[in-house]
Amino acid sequence: MIGRLSILLILSASLLISCNSRSNRSGDFVFPDADSIPLSEAEKLSDEAIDDISRNISSPVEIADILQRMNAPFTTGYLASDIDASRLSTSFDRALKLGILGADLGYLNMYEKTGTSVDLLAAIKKLADGINVGQYFDFEAIKRLSLNRSNLDSLLFISTSSYNEIDRFLRENGRGQLSALMITGVWIEGQYLATQVLRQYPDTVLRNRVGEQKVILNDLIMLLAPYCNSGEEYKDLCQLLSDLRQKYRDVRITYTIGEPVMMERDGALVVVQTDESKVEMTDDQLDGIIAISEKIRNELIKTNLE
Repeated sequence: MIGRLSILLILSASLLISCNSRSNRSGDFVFPDADSIPLSEAEKLSDEAIDDISRNISSPVEIADILQRMNAPFTTGYLASDIDASRLSTSFDRALKLGILGADLGYLNMYEKTGTSVDLLAAIKKLADGINVGQYFDFEAIKRLSLNRSNLDSLLFISTSSYNEIDRFLRENGRGQLSALMITGVWIEGQYLATQVLRQYPDTVLRNRVGEQKVILNDLIMLLAPYCNSGEEYKDLCQLLSDLRQKYRDVRITYTIGEPVMMERDGALVVVQTDESKVEMTDDQLDGIIAISEKIRNELIKTNLE
């Protein structure tokens, strides 16, 4: 439905089957437990590799389908309502919070709470303007669709396209660090939303998706690695993600390649992958991941209260 970055605006669905998009694997594959990523490797990331990481972070439809199947109710308490865009003065904060609020916008949209998203849209526009990318955010069109409760697909498409354009502009104009921050913000909020839901409504499928974030987290750390020494804010963020990775360290993921099959959908034949992943994660490991995910997310938004 939505191309390229598809930056998780449906629910920051970085909580996804991202592993399934990985290529060049055969048979059973166990993801390695890398404790560190050499900076030299992160610095050599090509644009194609960064695009691949961005695509792997997002699978907009699946997480929404999981939550709706679970009948998990909408909860305003999950939203990062403490963020005050007018009090953010650095590009670091604006880019990171732009991602966090983008995930919240997707959460509102998927639960069709579009009429209550106007204040959130205004904050997003302010943050986008603050890093000089507001021209890529079609605020008026999104606001109109939200207020009129118009076609949800159109609303999601325009919202996501805006973030895609911002991401591309930043990376093409030597501001890749802000793109990385925006992607990280989306992922962190998506991780928070999914783990909060999982804490209250245990579900095997959602549990596995949270476990699979071990792989995505390593990608994010690699994406941010070249900037970790750019200042205290970057250093602190990298440390927070490293702390979360430690909680994932003993989670084991086995990936099995399946044979593609042809299926008919909407009158057309499509190729469907039958790959599978197995997540081995104890309750104690999950509890630790949920707790630190909440701590990190709240740490990143609390500066707005000071």
